[in-house]
Amino acid sequence: MKRFRFPLRPVAVLRSHQELRAREVFAAAVHAYADAEAALARTRVHLRALEAALFSGRGHRFPAAEAAVLLADYRRECAAEATAEQGVITARADMDKRRAEYLEAHRRLEIVNRLEQKARTLHRREADREEQAEFDDRAGRRPLQPSLLTS
Repeated sequence: MKRFRFPLRPVAVLRSHQELRAREVFAAAVHAYADAEAALARTRVHLRALEAALFSGRGHRFPAAEAAVLLADYRRECAAEATAEQGVITARADMDKRRAEYLEAHRRLEIVNRLEQKARTLHRREADREEQAEFDDRAGRRPLQPSLLTS
């Protein structure tokens, strides 16, 4: 039986490396998205704390200088929240793009893997056929050999 040789093996190796690279890029994009979400959550927590501080003293004495500083901080934090939201949107879009690239690379690798599996199955069938023909040939010759019992 001759040894199995898949002619598209170099293509499979290349696509395997491309799929691995795409998976790593996708994982980095997922981490960037998670970091952007965490940054947005931290910004929102800080913003809620500033809101509480800004609106808590409304019932009592009104120190204008403190209120002006708090209001400036609140506006900066609102701008930071908008920036963080935009960062999350950008990271989500990048993550979706990287996911699509990874899925495409994975699909291309699977195509070559399925082709190799079919070629292996065909090779195995052919080897089994050859082996069965050899057995049949031996079985057919056996009655032609003189018997050891008659001598």
